[in-house]
Amino acid sequence: MQDNVYELGTEKVNPDTLKIDTASTAEVLRMMNDEDHKVAEAVKKVLPVVEEVVDKVVTSISSGGRLIYMGAGTSGRLGVLDAVECPPTFSVGSDVVVGLIAGGERAFVKAVEGAEDNEGLGASDLAALQLSPEDTVVGIAASGRTPYVIGGLRYAREVGAVTVALSCNEGARISEEAEHKIEVNVGPEALTGSTRLKAGTAQKLVLNMISTASMIKLGKAYGNLMVDVNISNYKLERRAIGIIRDITGTDEDTALKTLKLAHNEVKASIVMIKLGCGYDEAKDRLRDANGYVRVAIEE
Repeated sequence: MQDNVYELGTEKVNPDTLKIDTASTAEVLRMMNDEDHKVAEAVKKVLPVVEEVVDKVVTSISSGGRLIYMGAGTSGRLGVLDAVECPPTFSVGSDVVVGLIAGGERAFVKAVEGAEDNEGLGASDLAALQLSPEDTVVGIAASGRTPYVIGGLRYAREVGAVTVALSCNEGARISEEAEHKIEVNVGPEALTGSTRLKAGTAQKLVLNMISTASMIKLGKAYGNLMVDVNISNYKLERRAIGIIRDITGTDEDTALKTLKLAHNEVKASIVMIKLGCGYDEAKDRLRDANGYVRVAIEE
């Protein structure tokens, strides 16, 4: 563990941006863009570990468990952001992918003093969710040393849940508390220590992968189309109709009519049109196919 915060890669001074304060606006943006280009390559290096995590998440959710993100500050907000996007995108309950931020919901818009330094708070937040061995807990901390995350991961290990540490420093402290360690080494920031920049981008990319890949493996996609989108507004209804038409080749009126008959369920609508069956049979076929549209219509 690095005891001196300035020994952390994310806290070091970037030699390529030393004159950023006297640079023109165009040069400031070029420097930042140059640094951003390094992020995707850093993420690429940790894909084997992300793969392991996705497989664990799929197992967790398939067995009735949850994917739980936890972090403080920007890291916590990124976890919450990914969690709240899953219900509308994949029609999963808000209790399937959960985001915890040190200090609670109010910390999303305003910092809560001392919350991230409290190990016990990390444990108690997970205990309040009745954490179980079926769950997967992803602790997120750019520095890799946030006490809130350390306490949470330690508690998760005691419970027997799958534990994952996502940081942006090699040899991160939170990695010691997790079964799987994702250490995305993005190097020093354009603005020293501002980990909402490259580190935040790296974390967002990894979280995108974990949730999206897991949902794809759980049958939430047909090709690259979101066949389990939750129709909660006009835009999503139009998207759903487009998805149904793309897959079935039907006209708009039939797509809309079938969607209504299927209680706004895109998957069922596709099966009904492809197989010329009713809603109940479509649901039975999807159940037998574990929710995979491709399997349901090929059978």
